[in-house]
Amino acid sequence: MLKRTQPLVLWQAVPYLAHLSDDIVTALANVAVARHYAAGAIIFSEGDPDSGLYMIEEGTVKICRYSKEGREQTLNTFSRGDTFNDVAVLDGGASPATAIAFSDATLWRVARTDLQQIAMRHPALAWALIESIARRTRYLVGLVQDLSLRSVKSRLAKLLLDQANAGEEEVVPRMLTQEEMASRLGTVREVVGRALRSLAAAGIIEFDRHQIVILDSERLAEEAEV
Repeated sequence: MLKRTQPLVLWQAVPYLAHLSDDIVTALANVAVARHYAAGAIIFSEGDPDSGLYMIEEGTVKICRYSKEGREQTLNTFSRGDTFNDVAVLDGGASPATAIAFSDATLWRVARTDLQQIAMRHPALAWALIESIARRTRYLVGLVQDLSLRSVKSRLAKLLLDQANAGEEEVVPRMLTQEEMASRLGTVREVVGRALRSLAAAGIIEFDRHQIVILDSERLAEEAEV
C-alpha cells in the first residue's frame, strides 16, 4: 500500500513551484484531486479534451505519440514531483500526446478552470508555468537534434548513461526493455538489439540477468558524444 503524502508537501516539491509562497501552493493543493492508475493504463490519449494539470506522487508516466502504423515514439517520461499536460492546460486545446502509466501511479489533477482562477489571483504562478513550458521546449529541441543528427548507437549510449545515472549503481532498470528503448530512440527493436550487441562486444556493457550493466562509463560517454 502506498504511503500517502499530504498534497501541500507534494506540490511544494515541484521544482518550478518551490519558490512560490505557501498561499499559492496551498491554493493548488486544495483543488487537486487524487487519481490512481495501474501500470499500462492510459491516462489520456492524444486529441482528448483533457485540460488538467497532473502531478505525480508515485510512479512513472510515459508521454508518447503514435504513427498511423502504430509505431510509438516516446517524447518524455516523468516521475515523482513532475507535472505534465502543461500545453493543454495553458491553451485549452486537446492533449497533444498520449500519457500512459509506465508503472502503478498515483497522480493529482488540477482542472484548468481552477488553475486559471489561482493564476489570476497570483500572477507568480502564471510566470512559473511559463518557465516550465520553456524548459520543456528546450528539452524537445534537444530531442529533435538527437533524432536527426545522432546515430542510433550514440542515442542508445546516451540513454543508457541517463538511466544509470538516475540510480545508485551503473545498472539500467529491468523495466526498460529493448522495445521501450526503441520507442524512446525513434527506431525499431532490431536496430536497438544490434547496437546493444555492438556495445557488449566492445566491452562497454554486459548483460546480467536481464539487466544491462555499464562496465566502462567513460567509453560509453564517448559513444554518446557527451
